[in-house]
Amino acid sequence: MGLYMGKFIAKLFGQQEVRILMLGLDAAGKTTTLYRLKLGEVVTTIPTIGFNVETIEHKNVKFTSWDVEGRDKARPLWRHYYQNTDAIIIVLDSNDRERLPEMRQEIGMCLEEDELRNCFFLILANKQDLPNALPPDVIREKLELDTLLRERHWHLQPASAKEGHGLYEGLDWLAAKLASKEAHNYVTQSVVEAKDDAVTITKSNPINR
Repeated sequence: MGLYMGKFIAKLFGQQEVRILMLGLDAAGKTTTLYRLKLGEVVTTIPTIGFNVETIEHKNVKFTSWDVEGRDKARPLWRHYYQNTDAIIIVLDSNDRERLPEMRQEIGMCLEEDELRNCFFLILANKQDLPNALPPDVIREKLELDTLLRERHWHLQPASAKEGHGLYEGLDWLAAKLASKEAHNYVTQSVVEAKDDAVTITKSNPINR
């Protein structure tokens, strides 16, 4: 038992590496968000063609984050990035209320993908620094998130990539969920291994009655 506990503690406090997919409509601020998290500052960006990928370390978690092009013609290609993804970050423009139905449709399509069935969903309501940005409770209602994501672990985080507000709070939630999942999976695996070892010992050392 001590051996398994030692492995568990080492695993728990070791750095966890995860794959994150950052999705959203064009001009939502995905690339600005990615490099604000990576560099801690705003950088000049151009519309993404294809993808950007960066590694971000936060709360003992190493996030490999893929920022994927959001133009409508490129969205059918999103599924090519789904394999081995641990979490989805949806970046939406809180100031673009006319495209919220389009964003809801895209989230719904992600939920239909079998490869994303165990993913956590962090929704960043970006551009909250703009005066006409919709507040999070309105976005939640208009996207019908409680219904749409009722079977998933999800969190809606108000944010401003430009000002740097809310981004790390969102990552805090994500890091906690991923760490909890990792710990649960490791404990489950250790229990199974311990049972297998016990069976092996019993078979090799039968008790004579």
